[in-house]
Amino acid sequence: MADNYPVLNGAEPFYYEGGRTGILVSHGFTGSTQSMRPLGEAYAKAGYTVCGPRLKGHGTHYEEMEQTQYSDWIASIEEGFQWLKERCDDIFVTGLSMGGTLTLYMAEKHSEIKAIIPINAAVEISDMEGAAALQDARFLDAIGSDIKKADVKELAYEKTPVKSIGEIVQLMELVKGGLADIQCPALIFVSSEDHVVPPDNSRLILDRISSKDKKLITMENSYHVATLDNDQQLIIDETLAFIKKYQ
Repeated sequence: MADNYPVLNGAEPFYYEGGRTGILVSHGFTGSTQSMRPLGEAYAKAGYTVCGPRLKGHGTHYEEMEQTQYSDWIASIEEGFQWLKERCDDIFVTGLSMGGTLTLYMAEKHSEIKAIIPINAAVEISDMEGAAALQDARFLDAIGSDIKKADVKELAYEKTPVKSIGEIVQLMELVKGGLADIQCPALIFVSSEDHVVPPDNSRLILDRISSKDKKLITMENSYHVATLDNDQQLIIDETLAFIKKYQ
């Protein structure tokens, strides 16, 4: 499918060339790279090579997203992973929401990944399973911008395609079924109050992955889009300390 819509200002992919350690950074469902750019910039400033791909169908228009499948989102992340592999010896992966789901997917499929940092990752949302089954609606209200901090807005779609909800439900089922295959170290971030992904998703991930080194950090001062919220610096600091352990 040809891209019929221009990429929104701020939703462009980002690439920062640094040292031989790379960090793959994924945004979430209906969102854009804007939600992860502050992290990407901080990691680049610390000397890492960083890739923040724009997931196909995202950062343009929700009608374009409607035409994509979860395999397209995986392909976008795989492409970013290959870009890093050409430049780096070690690769870490992090992502928010569905970006966290894709982070888990990558760890299931690529045992060479050094460690992962899922942030409010989604593997089971019963509300979405119900929405995916709707027959009489094409688009639902937006799910973006669940942020506690005042005057901060996520660059996300104002509508959510029902077809796309069906795609993320399939992706979550796929990833949830493979959690035991994950053996790399994992630093899991979860917001204590999240109006998009129930916090028990992160606890389920913690319980089911086979990693010997795994840790859950609870963020008390942020909602779902924690990367743009009050705990942004906590995520950056803890992630940098975590990565340093495995270099």
